[in-house]
Amino acid sequence: MSDNNNSVVAVFSGHDQAEAAIKELQKSGFDMKQLSIVGKGYHVEEQVVGYYNLGDRVANWGKTGAFWGWIWGLVFGSAFFFIPGVGPVMIGGPIVLWLVGALETAVVFGGVSALGSALIGVGIPKDSVLRYETALKVDKFLVIAHGTQADVERARSILDTNAAESTDIHSNLKQFNATTVASNKIAV
Repeated sequence: MSDNNNSVVAVFSGHDQAEAAIKELQKSGFDMKQLSIVGKGYHVEEQVVGYYNLGDRVANWGKTGAFWGWIWGLVFGSAFFFIPGVGPVMIGGPIVLWLVGALETAVVFGGVSALGSALIGVGIPKDSVLRYETALKVDKFLVIAHGTQADVERARSILDTNAAESTDIHSNLKQFNATTVASNKIAV
């Protein structure tokens, strides 16, 4: 198994703290294409069902628009989904592929949202996923650094020193990729 299938998940109380930590990761030379972020931070009156984009930059208007515009310029992949039980969620980075893979392959685990199912599907324990979903429900942000064990240990150190409420390392995760997603689609 590849040593690149590790992640550290940090919970931040707001986008300002998440942004400061991401800037420190960037300054340290961490590969921004190996970074994911999940947060609500998008409050509108419209009932948007979902949107995702796995390549180009996405525009966002609203009180955290500058933050999300900056994030989407750094990471690979972006999405906006309404997740029942969690609400409207903005997502950037490789985690978008995990979520789309879970949705397209109909991977659903009891008691968690589609996002939770995607996280469980790649190997993050359900108890951790429940804590992350609870954090999102109260408008906190998740910053997830992916890579080798050494990469995620270094990222954890940076995230911990930049006001993360908690950090958890998850090792030996499965990976969703475009080939896997395409070959696992369920015919309707």
